[in-house]
Amino acid sequence: MKPFYSQLLAFRGRYDDFGYEQGKHLKHTLLYKHHEQRRKRSRLRYDVDVQVVKEQMDLYSMGLFDELRGLAEGLQWSLEEVVHEYSGFQQDWEGSGCSILTGNGYFARNYDYHPKTYEGRLVLFQPEDGYASIGPSQRIIGRTDGMNEHGLCIGYNFVNRIHPEDGFICCLLTRMVLETCKTTKEAVHLLKKLPHRHSFNYVVFDKEGTSKVIEGSPRGVTVKEGMACTNHFTELEKENRRHLSDSQERLDDLKSRQAYIFDELEAFHLLNDSYGPIFSHGYKQWTGTIHTTCYSPGSLTLHFGLGGDTEPSVILFGDWLNGRTVLPSKVYGELDTDQTIPYMDDHSL
Repeated sequence: MKPFYSQLLAFRGRYDDFGYEQGKHLKHTLLYKHHEQRRKRSRLRYDVDVQVVKEQMDLYSMGLFDELRGLAEGLQWSLEEVVHEYSGFQQDWEGSGCSILTGNGYFARNYDYHPKTYEGRLVLFQPEDGYASIGPSQRIIGRTDGMNEHGLCIGYNFVNRIHPEDGFICCLLTRMVLETCKTTKEAVHLLKKLPHRHSFNYVVFDKEGTSKVIEGSPRGVTVKEGMACTNHFTELEKENRRHLSDSQERLDDLKSRQAYIFDELEAFHLLNDSYGPIFSHGYKQWTGTIHTTCYSPGSLTLHFGLGGDTEPSVILFGDWLNGRTVLPSKVYGELDTDQTIPYMDDHSL
């Protein structure tokens, strides 16, 4: 077992100041060395028009481009480099797993991916303009999943990355929803308008208990009722990969157990049980469970665990918003893998 951790980062204020503080902090981490090495490959894989990114971000989520400007200043990179690496526009995405279950006041999610992609940052941000949110970061400014101050929750599940088109990748779409939408209805409306780079399921769940699954691809977006979701489409079936058995099995398991889950702790442990049907050990195959999150919109609380079989850390997001709690500096866990974790393992040594 490999010990690892996720650091909690909390900030209140302007987007550009938040970007600058993140860049200044990132500059002195092992994660930064990993991103520098990644730059050599990503420069060759895709091109990004800075003006197009600015226009798209300003259209759908004012403030994110200012965060990129601040990030560039903190990292001492050019704006073009930062937009290319972190804007989430026209970027590649490898395959992954992930499972989501919603129910009686909870939104539970397993984030299944390769450890070398994980950033180990659980971010709480309260902007001057926009809704405050909590969630693990991806590509620094993106979010793997999250909940905002209105209790709106969102997470994504990979479906396919073939035939990509110009658009934002999943973690940036998630961030945009969190900071601009109050309800499931508003989130659905936004996800229908936003340009999608790849094919993903997005599950949104609000304080009123309204749960929807949005099948989003570069070629279309459709919405359906749903409280459980894995890694395939049921409406846009032409977008699916050929091998769907694992995704269908996990979906069936989630649905069959849903009636027996009565609260957020039971939902958390269903997904986090390393011997259970939902947890994945496929770290080498890009499908291993790295974290389990369970958001409670009513209380604005997050149960968060790293690896499997954990007692979740309880993060009182609502109390943080009101200045009534002290956050832990880190959350600890273990992964059943020997794979590299970029913010902990120095490959240059």
